[in-house]
Amino acid sequence: MSTEGHTAHTPSRETLSDPAYQAFVVLRTVFTVAPIVFGLDKFANLLTDWPAYLAPWINDIVPGSGQDAMYFIGVIEIAAGVAVALIPRYGALLVAAWLAGIILNLLTLSGFYDVALRDFGLLVAAVALARLAAKYAPVSTEKKK
Repeated sequence: MSTEGHTAHTPSRETLSDPAYQAFVVLRTVFTVAPIVFGLDKFANLLTDWPAYLAPWINDIVPGSGQDAMYFIGVIEIAAGVAVALIPRYGALLVAAWLAGIILNLLTLSGFYDVALRDFGLLVAAVALARLAAKYAPVSTEKKK
């Protein structure tokens, strides 16, 4: 098996013009920035009143208030964004799993089905990012020489 070519850190001119690589870069950027921004906003509630998106049954099982839960959720979202930046193959799967949890929450909260459907589209995009990362940002198991 040939080992020639460029690594994920130094893409060739040919790789940069590859539409699949471009899709990888766009998805990696969005799934890095968006979770971090949304996670930070859980502390400020500038974009929306985040506790209103928490299903009552979840609010009943988490300690503290709905806002306390949002602080914890914000930390998880920030960590997920950082994971996508550093190890997109696994970070994207973390984001997909997180989105599945959000979808479950929204489906049990009346009136947010449109947001759940949007988040399902994001989940599919996160899985696509994980698949693209298998090629463009593989996790190396070989020792560097």
